[in-house]
Amino acid sequence: MEIVHARCCGLDVHKKSVVACVLISQPDGLIERQVRTFKTMTGDLLELADWLHSLGVTHVALESTGVYWRPVVRHEALLDREGMKGPLLRAVAAVR
Repeated sequence: MEIVHARCCGLDVHKKSVVACVLISQPDGLIERQVRTFKTMTGDLLELADWLHSLGVTHVALESTGVYWRPVVRHEALLDREGMKGPLLRAVAAVR
């Protein structure tokens, strides 16, 4: 499989939590995976953004049902501030 983004994150957004799975490509070809769960309050989303920044994540995508994505999209500026790109985040924001 071709690596498109060397450091990326998928977010699974629930009503009261966000599960973040970060994949980091290692020089030896192995993929490091880290998974953490955060609450959806502002302070927790700031902690999520800080964690992603500390890992050097450059791209973020999300999956959500219903309207649970809204708190994350409202805080998309947090990800942009940290230099991460979220094309799927922007696509969801455009639909709301």
